[in-house]
Amino acid sequence: MKKLGILFLSLFITTITFAQNDAKAKSLLDEVSTKMGAYKNMYIGFSQTLSNEDAGIKEGDEPPIRGEINLQGEKYSLNYLGNQFIYDGKKLYVINHEEKEISISDSDLSGDDGFIYPSKLLTFYKEGYNLQWGKLQNIKGRKIQFVTLNPIDSASEIVKVELGIDAKTKHIYKLIQTGANTSKTTFTITKFRKNEELSKNFFSFNKAKFLSKNYTID
Repeated sequence: MKKLGILFLSLFITTITFAQNDAKAKSLLDEVSTKMGAYKNMYIGFSQTLSNEDAGIKEGDEPPIRGEINLQGEKYSLNYLGNQFIYDGKKLYVINHEEKEISISDSDLSGDDGFIYPSKLLTFYKEGYNLQWGKLQNIKGRKIQFVTLNPIDSASEIVKVELGIDAKTKHIYKLIQTGANTSKTTFTITKFRKNEELSKNFFSFNKAKFLSKNYTID
């Protein structure tokens, strides 16, 4: 009976600890979302690396992919893998400069394939995930606090997401996404600027400009 009492007490304490850690994790991400969301706009330069143990691909085997994005609320202009993605809050324009082709959709990407899209970067954690307080790591002299997000949906294409938060600036520094196929994609923010002066048409699609350059528009 005494052993059962000790076991129950141990489980009770563990449950309280996890609950406190979950609340702590949510509090941190809420603080990050509020702070970064209050900026008039943001410029983010990033690098992406990919690893997949099952396929024998280790992180560092390939050079990182570079990209950059400007964000203003839900609007964004993303340059990635030779393509430009412009989302004006209503329509998404995907511009393939190599093929000189442009596709247009009536809404932002849905995220059904498990990818975290730019317009949801500061809010995606609020639905569909259980939060867990992670490790505090020293990365290049910066204290980075990790929070692990575990999908509630067991059929999710994502196994887990790890967000690394700069403990000093309360900015996102790193996002590590592990897929169901054991692939791991890591995004690291390498450049960050805020509250820049952008033209009023910065997130607008200039159809006439691309037609004059003989782009095909679907």
